[in-house]
Amino acid sequence: MDLIRVNNENIEVEHICCAISNNDDVQVKSKKSWLKEQFDNGLVFLKCDVRGKCFIEYLPAEYAWVPVDADGYMFINCLWVSGKYKGMGYSNLLLEECIRDSKEKGKKGLVILSSAKKMGFLSDPKFMKYKGFESVDSAQPYFELLYLPFDKAAEKPKFKESLKEANKKEMPSGFVMYYTNQCPFTAKYVPILKEYAKNRGVDIEVVHIESKEQADKAPIPFTTFSLFYNGELVSHEILSEKKLEKILESKGY
Repeated sequence: MDLIRVNNENIEVEHICCAISNNDDVQVKSKKSWLKEQFDNGLVFLKCDVRGKCFIEYLPAEYAWVPVDADGYMFINCLWVSGKYKGMGYSNLLLEECIRDSKEKGKKGLVILSSAKKMGFLSDPKFMKYKGFESVDSAQPYFELLYLPFDKAAEKPKFKESLKEANKKEMPSGFVMYYTNQCPFTAKYVPILKEYAKNRGVDIEVVHIESKEQADKAPIPFTTFSLFYNGELVSHEILSEKKLEKILESKGY
């Protein structure tokens, strides 16, 4: 299987796997714009030469939009193989290339966000630990930081102290939604969710994280999307209108 590295030279003609559509689609425009900004920071978007969700995205941890201290490591934003491409060894292929590339660049190891049990939008802990990853830190309510060290003597990565402090601070009352443009789906669903809630008479405060600096101060490790209610995490998974409706009803709206 051939691998394609999406970069500034070919991004206009290559699809980005997680959002397969034309360049005028709001999801595609949002994601490609974000990628272009991150390529200069060493981001790698590597995909199998197929038309589907079969790719890995990673970058130096110093530039990852995640509140972690992991200087010298490579952070994996997303490893996604789905549909008919599952079970064919493509996850191994993509991860092994990431490992090879990261070692060649002199990195201390790899870091990825996961959870104690498999949850949507987070890496599969069973697969990652099978590949040699270890749990090195945790954050409420269920997030785990996994790492694959190339040098056991290297300093271990960890979540930023500001993240753990943020969990203790009083957050705004009501619903608060955080998101970035790292995932193309937020460009589509955040406006839809806000409008849906508004039509139900519910105000959702929306916080658009637009920089690494903002991400470092986020109250949650998974900065791509999160919904809080009265300071408690409701979901880190990008919601549909039906799922949001169930959440609103559970809160008495």
